Amino acid sequence: MSSLESLKRKLSVNRNTRTWSVNTILIVLPIVLFFLSFLIGRYPLTPMEVIMTLFAKIFPSLQVSATATTIVWDIRLPRIIAAILVGAALSVAGAAFQGTFKNPLVSPDILGVSAGAGFGAAIAILTVGIPLLTQVSAFVWGLVAVTLTYVIGRSIKSSQILVMVLSGMAIGSLFGALISLCKYMADPFEKLPQIVYWLMGSISAVDNSEVFIAAIPIIIGVTILFILRWRLNILAMGDEEAQSLGVETQKLRLVIICCCTLITAAAVSISGIIGWVGLVIPHISRILVGPDHKNLLPATICLGASFLLLVDNVSRTILITEVPIGILTALIGAPFFLYLLRRGQGKWV
Repeated sequence: MSSLESLKRKLSVNRNTRTWSVNTILIVLPIVLFFLSFLIGRYPLTPMEVIMTLFAKIFPSLQVSATATTIVWDIRLPRIIAAILVGAALSVAGAAFQGTFKNPLVSPDILGVSAGAGFGAAIAILTVGIPLLTQVSAFVWGLVAVTLTYVIGRSIKSSQILVMVLSGMAIGSLFGALISLCKYMADPFEKLPQIVYWLMGSISAVDNSEVFIAAIPIIIGVTILFILRWRLNILAMGDEEAQSLGVETQKLRLVIICCCTLITAAAVSISGIIGWVGLVIPHISRILVGPDHKNLLPATICLGASFLLLVDNVSRTILITEVPIGILTALIGAPFFLYLLRRGQGKWV
């Protein structure tokens, strides 16, 4: 008996050590990538130049070049923060949706938010062409799409989860057709390339004001999900067991859907449509830290931010011209997801 207890104690120590190591790596990784991203680009900067330029805002006595100040504060900093926000937002929304709908194949755009935001951006580019209004229009139409999905899903007396997913697919197809109509009506020499490039996904043109506007709903939504993350474990058990524990599943599911929609719409409004992040990253996080949402959501936030930041660095250096992030995430995400499916034999990996 003593040897069995000793073995259990050793296994517990090894498990705790592994968990501590994984958590440390997940926390340190986005911090390291944050500083390394300032050094990557067409205009090379040394680590000392980056540090001095960042601290020059606090200590005006530091002498830095105007070029370095523009590159660090006006070009690379908003882009880096945007990559962190978008990666974290899409990833945590994917993890929350997968737990809420008890389906590992659910992604943040399952309820039509990406298609709605894409239509909002397309119609704004087609009519006004002002970047800030394009962001606002994408955000608003993303919320409109999910609202339509929810209203239709609630109006049909059947399995709420299944009906809502099917309604989301239908609304997504509807807004996809409207996007195609906007592309058909657009000027092929000016408006059409802007719409197509936006739909490919990119954060190359973001500025500080756009990042600030998008950061507010993302931070609010992620904070609420972070607070409710332990309740996602109860939802994953099923409605009957959750209700037996005193949890109002309908209200909880509505709050989670609203939060996920809010952060997804805000992320898509500044980055365009970036696929696979919200589908693949939660699976990788689940492999690293397990299915417990108390650990899964923080790990997903760190890993999603790191992943998109790394992909963005690759997108602006791999070729002479910048490659849209959406293309790279699809090239990386699709094969890796197939590997995860094979590894898990079709199970929740």
